[in-house]
Amino acid sequence: MSKDHKSTGPTQRMLRVGELVRHALASIFARGDIEDDAMRGAVITVPEVRMTNDLKIADAYVMPLGGQHAEEIVAALNRHRKFIRGQVAPQLNLKFAPELRFFVDDTFEEAARIDALLRSDKVARDLQDDDENQDRDENQS
Repeated sequence: MSKDHKSTGPTQRMLRVGELVRHALASIFARGDIEDDAMRGAVITVPEVRMTNDLKIADAYVMPLGGQHAEEIVAALNRHRKFIRGQVAPQLNLKFAPELRFFVDDTFEEAARIDALLRSDKVARDLQDDDENQDRDENQS
């Protein structure tokens, strides 16, 4: 890729490595290898892992089942990220294991917020007004 070519998104390699890291994290979380009171009994999902271009940093977006105590769990994961990196490294076929950073995945929350907005009375009225205007315009043609 030339220097002037601007990338519009993640490369296939970034996506592939991100998916490998995601699977490795999910496996570690399922086994319960991390001992921390904040995580006791938590079932953690890993919807997405985003890799930097150089594959040195993996941003893992996680969410505990039910969404409870998400911030505390993410803080615990970040406290144990060196241990987790050591568990992930053997499962990746990379020269260097990426640094891990954990974040709360808010995509479900954002989707619920957008859904609630779309179902609001104001949006329903606006959509109804648009339909009436469109019908009127079609009848005048």
